[in-house]
Amino acid sequence: MSDTIHFIVVFLIIASAVFYFYFKTRQFRTRFVFPIRKKMYASMAGAALGGLLFFFGINQLILFDGTVTYIVAAIFIALGAYVGMFNYRAFKHYKRFVDEETELNEN
Repeated sequence: MSDTIHFIVVFLIIASAVFYFYFKTRQFRTRFVFPIRKKMYASMAGAALGGLLFFFGINQLILFDGTVTYIVAAIFIALGAYVGMFNYRAFKHYKRFVDEETELNEN
């Protein structure tokens, strides 16, 4: 059972890292005339980074025992949850303005 959970958590860590690099690449490749879209991709990358920190903290709890491990894992989990939620809310905010920005820059 523990091996299955460990495999799932490692898969989520790798998926979060892939999404982070994907959205960072999208952010850098977006033209400068779309600043809201760049911010949206940056917030999506930040949310993926928060997920990476969160799942890394859970992975440390699964692998190791000890007081120091619990403290460090709690810091990673709390920081990952905060970064993920903050950037997800920023993504929802910027997503509302992307269509309007596209219409303004078509002319």
